[in-house]
Amino acid sequence: MLKRLLMLTLLISLASWGYGQTEGWSLFAKTKFETKYNEKAAEYFLTPNFPAELKSMVGKEIDLEGYYLPIDVAGNAYIVISKFPYSQCFFCGGAGPETIAEVTFKTKPEKFEADQFIRVKGKLKLNESDVDHVNFILVDAILVKK
Repeated sequence: MLKRLLMLTLLISLASWGYGQTEGWSLFAKTKFETKYNEKAAEYFLTPNFPAELKSMVGKEIDLEGYYLPIDVAGNAYIVISKFPYSQCFFCGGAGPETIAEVTFKTKPEKFEADQFIRVKGKLKLNESDVDHVNFILVDAILVKK
């Protein structure tokens, strides 16, 4: 009986592991940042040191759930998604750069509202030095309907 109970507990744990979570944010959180001077921008920026585990995910599909940030992007070429709502995001609150990602969709989705909770799936790109873009980028993304 005890063996069956332990087995059932293990199965429930495995089934619920990651439920409602996406792996992207936890992978991004493993990135370490240091402040470095950027010659092009003539100011200091947080520069990422991506871990090997995250680098191995480049070009692979990952999921992100988060909040749409109403960031004005020229030509609406991409959107920014945040792990936290606008009031707590990297730009406005105390969160770090590992809590936002740039998303370029395969096909243009419907218009989002500020702080709309969305789930996206796309191929990971990492940005180490282009200050015009964030560090974590999803390309060829799709909106995942719940």
